[in-house]
Amino acid sequence: MVDAATKKTLAAIPLLKTKAGPRDKEEWPVRLKEEVTSLIKYIHNNKEADNDWLRIQSNKEGTRWFGKCWYIQDYKKYEFELEFDIPVTYPSTAPEIAIPELDGKTAKMYRGGKICLTEHFKPLWSRNAPKFGVAHALALGLGPWMAVEIPDLIKRGVVVHKDDQPSGE
Repeated sequence: MVDAATKKTLAAIPLLKTKAGPRDKEEWPVRLKEEVTSLIKYIHNNKEADNDWLRIQSNKEGTRWFGKCWYIQDYKKYEFELEFDIPVTYPSTAPEIAIPELDGKTAKMYRGGKICLTEHFKPLWSRNAPKFGVAHALALGLGPWMAVEIPDLIKRGVVVHKDDQPSGE
């Protein structure tokens, strides 16, 4: 079941047409161009809605993605490095997004800081592959995960804002 806000976000992200992964040397560049176009649109929409929360880029081949994501609570910006590789079975398989610095700090995370998307996001991805791409993984996977997990980590004192850390750390 998808709520109205999620449907609105999803409707504003262009769907992808090319079914190709990194091993498909001819079609992958076409898919990669669609991915970038979709990401640009998603980030633009976020900025327009005053919901700017990430920066992302990839290596030249488009197989490794990295950047920063952030969460604002009580007028404080909590910033995290994010990374993921495109699976060889992409787009049938969703990327596993990781926030390495949070590794081991929440039960909703796998080894290496990979966020848990099994119950909610993976079934949605499998129903919509190959139309979903990186922007969809961020919007429907990482975004909701952060909205639930980061406030809890802050509340429990597991994540501390950089300005509130004791000096010397």
